[in-house]
Amino acid sequence: MRSAVAVCGLRSAPAIAGSSANDETRVREILPGGRHYGRPGQQLPRAPGLTGPCGSPAGPAPVRGKAAFLDRTAVDRAVLVEASSAGFTLRRFAAAEPGRVAGLVFLGSPARLADKPGVAAIRAWVDGLTDPLDPITMRELLDSLVSGPLPEDFAVLMVRESLPVPARVWRDSFHGLLDEPSSERLDQVTAPVLAIWGDHDPLVPRSDQERLTAAFPQATLLVHEGAGHVVHWDDPVRTAADPAAFTATCAHRP
Repeated sequence: MRSAVAVCGLRSAPAIAGSSANDETRVREILPGGRHYGRPGQQLPRAPGLTGPCGSPAGPAPVRGKAAFLDRTAVDRAVLVEASSAGFTLRRFAAAEPGRVAGLVFLGSPARLADKPGVAAIRAWVDGLTDPLDPITMRELLDSLVSGPLPEDFAVLMVRESLPVPARVWRDSFHGLLDEPSSERLDQVTAPVLAIWGDHDPLVPRSDQERLTAAFPQATLLVHEGAGHVVHWDDPVRTAADPAAFTATCAHRP
């Protein structure tokens, strides 16, 4: 059986991660015979079936996309990592393909998005977007997701990558996230689950994270003090270390 760490859809800045050439080697060594696709600061190939900003879930396509990605890379079981609302795709995949999941890591991923107090303001913001997108507006969005300043070159890169996405795609994607139902059959996912949450997250409260972890038989909530919603931007060194330690424990499971 081949296992791997598949970090899906994350983007981090080496300037804040303090990453080195040894980071990729360490991740490769987490699972015996495992492989890591990508390196710190590198965008991994997007699995088919993901649309819109941040790979928003769109029906059953993301589940098929993740399965196809594992098939193409000849991986039987994987520790999968997603952030924010992209965690919805992890829940769907785990419920549909529990035998292919060696572990799950959620980074600031809501149990549900539609019931959050700040969602109305975000929806009004998204619905007000027009083409071409305003780089100042997109920068304000980025800054609202973290509790501290981002490295300037990284923030500029993220804004630049956001601008080509049409306003209608932002709207349709966000509305799709609001319609995301609660996942079923998560109690059948026997693999370990780690939820990492920043206690300065302005969108997702701790009670939501407790609801998320309660849905799985083996789940742990880990709080990163001082981190905001995009915890891997605010606290990248620890956000790399904690899933690595978690994945090492997954390697010893049958």
